[in-house]
Amino acid sequence: MATETCYTIIHQDDSLDQPSLQELKIALEKGSEEAKIDTMKKILVTMLNGDPLPQILMHVIRFVMPSKNKTLKKLLHFYWEICPKTNPDGKLKQEMILVCNALRNDLQHPNEYIRGATLRFLCKLREPELLEPLLPSCRSCLEHRHSYVRKNAVFAIYTIYKHFEYLIPDAPELIQSFLAAEADQTCKRNAFVMLCNTNQLRAVEYLNDVFDQVPNFDELLQLSIIELIRKDCRNNNTNRGKYIRCIFELLNAASHSVKYEAATSLMALTHAPAAVKAAASCYIELIIKESDNNIKLIVLDRLDELREKHEQTLDDLVLDILRVLTSPDIEVRRKALRIGLELVSSRNVQEVVVFLKKELSKTLDQDYEKNNEYRQLLIQSIHGCAIKFSEVAANVVHVLMEFLGDSNNPAAVDVIAFVREVVEKFPNLRSSITEKLLETFMDVKSGKVFRGALWIVGEYCTECQDIEEAWKQIRAGLGEIPILASEQRLLEEAEKEEKGEDAVSDTKPATTSSSRRILADGTYATESIFSSNSLNSAKLDAVKAAAKPPLRSLLLSGDFFLGSVLAATLTKLVLRYADVSKYAKKTNALRAEAMLIMASIIRVGQSQFVSTPIDEDSYDRIMSCLHVLEQFSIDASIKSAFLQDTKAAFARIVEAEEKRTAAKKAKDKSVAAVQVDDLISFRQFSKRNLGDEADEYELDLTRATGQSDPRDDLISKLSRVVQLTGFSDPVYAEAYVNVHQYDILLDVLIVNQTSETLQNLYIEFATLGDLKLVERPTQHNLAPHSFHSVKATIKVSSTETGVIFGNIVYDGPGTSESNCVVLNDIHIDIMDYINPAYCNETQFRSMWTEFEWENKVNVNTNITDLREYLSHIMKSTNMSCLTPETALSGNCGFLSANMYARSIFGEDALANLSVEKQADGAITGHVRIRSKTQGIALSLGDKITLGMFNAVSHNYLIEFINPKHFC
Repeated sequence: MATETCYTIIHQDDSLDQPSLQELKIALEKGSEEAKIDTMKKILVTMLNGDPLPQILMHVIRFVMPSKNKTLKKLLHFYWEICPKTNPDGKLKQEMILVCNALRNDLQHPNEYIRGATLRFLCKLREPELLEPLLPSCRSCLEHRHSYVRKNAVFAIYTIYKHFEYLIPDAPELIQSFLAAEADQTCKRNAFVMLCNTNQLRAVEYLNDVFDQVPNFDELLQLSIIELIRKDCRNNNTNRGKYIRCIFELLNAASHSVKYEAATSLMALTHAPAAVKAAASCYIELIIKESDNNIKLIVLDRLDELREKHEQTLDDLVLDILRVLTSPDIEVRRKALRIGLELVSSRNVQEVVVFLKKELSKTLDQDYEKNNEYRQLLIQSIHGCAIKFSEVAANVVHVLMEFLGDSNNPAAVDVIAFVREVVEKFPNLRSSITEKLLETFMDVKSGKVFRGALWIVGEYCTECQDIEEAWKQIRAGLGEIPILASEQRLLEEAEKEEKGEDAVSDTKPATTSSSRRILADGTYATESIFSSNSLNSAKLDAVKAAAKPPLRSLLLSGDFFLGSVLAATLTKLVLRYADVSKYAKKTNALRAEAMLIMASIIRVGQSQFVSTPIDEDSYDRIMSCLHVLEQFSIDASIKSAFLQDTKAAFARIVEAEEKRTAAKKAKDKSVAAVQVDDLISFRQFSKRNLGDEADEYELDLTRATGQSDPRDDLISKLSRVVQLTGFSDPVYAEAYVNVHQYDILLDVLIVNQTSETLQNLYIEFATLGDLKLVERPTQHNLAPHSFHSVKATIKVSSTETGVIFGNIVYDGPGTSESNCVVLNDIHIDIMDYINPAYCNETQFRSMWTEFEWENKVNVNTNITDLREYLSHIMKSTNMSCLTPETALSGNCGFLSANMYARSIFGEDALANLSVEKQADGAITGHVRIRSKTQGIALSLGDKITLGMFNAVSHNYLIEFINPKHFC
């Protein structure tokens, strides 16, 4: 049974007692129709479990085969499929003559269901002696009145011809004649598929006769015609023109699957601009009309592949692609925007920006679940267009600045980042942008946005008038100065409003006054009033909750980083005003006011009116700005640090980002270098005339099965073999672990190391983590010193370290003896699911704030070079470094870098490395890992710890084998 093919699997209920052979015979002989059905099911399950039951064959022929019950007929077909039909010498059993006669009667049965079911069963038979007498009946079924019989007859003849061509050598001619006279679409499709796979020339001949009728054919037949066109064009270019016209007509078919296949096949036939645009338009229409988001994403991927090969041709379709933004799914919108922005050029950028601005205005009104995320996506897209094409920057920057006061913090942060970059890259827009920025100053609600706006004001307000206007807006945002004195006065005024008898001095202890009140139900209750500290605390809270200007409100809420930025901005404005203004008196007034503001921020930061006291870093930064303004006749280097160096640093960041983007684009478009020993492929000498594109479907199949992975060589396979049991165990087992996207494929080799037959041997697998066993291995009998291969599939649902464990169970020589061998654990490597990725600084900071899981790993390594250690961490975790190379250059004894990776499940992983080199050369510090899920943070931390241990062990090993030790 182990060597025979079986097409049917039936579940066995082990909890029920299994009947004996005699009980089965009696049930078949004397039982009712329902009893026979139950008995046949038990027989099938027993046979599938390894017992062929040869003694039951004649009882089935005598008592089941004559039955007219359709359920028994179906079960009988299952039985004929798996029962042994030959003797040990390989000849057909004599009883099969009776079976053959019964099958012939069923093929001539007046009921079309029985005929069709019998024809379907013939597709599973592989005994030519049994099939040969049935061929005349199969031929006659091609002329049956019912289409169900005819379509199954076609496939029965196809299967017989495929495996035993000598039994029916004229099958292609027979089917071609049948196809010419057939009217049913399903029957025509089956017949056409047979011709395509057995005699392609006859299929092409038929297609040439019905070219004009193809648009009116059934969906299945149209798909078969597209497949034939794709196959025929690989070896024959004669009919290419007709095929292209046919495919063009199928682009307008009613079926979405036909449209998709037609568009894909059209790109394999021709690269003409008209064909490319037609295929792209077809893809876009499919994306818009199809309701399934998964299909939308798949077709978008196809459209992106088309864009990579024919970018210039698809420029005119950018607005059509952006129509996909009507989809409610945010992932579809994100991918469509990315593809559309890749196609933006100087010819269409104006129309694209106008469209995006309309979409942006819609986000203010529409009620969409992920409205804020979509708005941020649109802002980033407009940002990219404006930076790439300077002619639209002036049109969009003022529109986007209206969103600076948006309550959605990430969108407002993106806007201020965009404004900052535009101001740097386009000097002619600086005046209008700073003017607009100052107008919206009082509308800003976020501290991050305020910090960006203050930096822009401090760097790009260069004229006296601009500086005075900026000063005016900053003062309006701060309110009354000094802050502490005004807040204290508000508190005192609140205290004076209290009644004399209720007001209690702060120096007195807390007292309680009681009064009686009548409740709504008429009963009395005692009301207590606590005064002193509790009363003052309530007044203080009321003062804090009072309406305040935005900048003052943020400072009182504890954002003293904003206070340090404000101090630096005021210092820049005063220093620059001193350079451009002729009025020393006004300069001194601004200088004194700036010092007052800074002192006021420090004093209020140390008072009771703020939510959190001022931190040391902000205090030191503000004090340094105070000292600069105090001396005023400062060194030129300090003045340059404030007025030139920060601006120059930002200019370098912008330039580095442009270079990185250009390098990435050049890398994407670059052609892989050909090695000197690579095989030269001559297209004229190969079977394919169109290169790799004609084999697109085969390539997809190769990718789906994981065979296209270049890592899949012998050495890498050996490295993924895990030993599950010991060499001294009675059963030796090892597993080849192949991780393929969302699946883990286990190929387990089992070796019987004993001299006895191991019965009912099976492997019990269990999983820990987000792993799910898809199929359980079946039982097997293992002969002495033989081996067997077992496969198991495990589904992965998230990026967490998973463990696969289990044992091997088998029966010994005794009936009641059972043995168990425990398997070693298989640990799934998280690195198979994490890939290096890139995000900008704003996205990184936003995710860092949002993610709640953090894992802090202390550094313990013998590596003495900071950059080498950074490379080691990146290699251990599959993360990319986001910190620019210029920021990492030099040797200051300290290194801080941000790293980022993304899993195939769309999960983000962030890391920050902060290390310092000590005087003795050792590296100390820590790595902080953040992610949305706990599993990634812990798993990456384990990887870093393991990488540190390996590095330390490697250094110890080098020291141990140093020849100096043996001198």
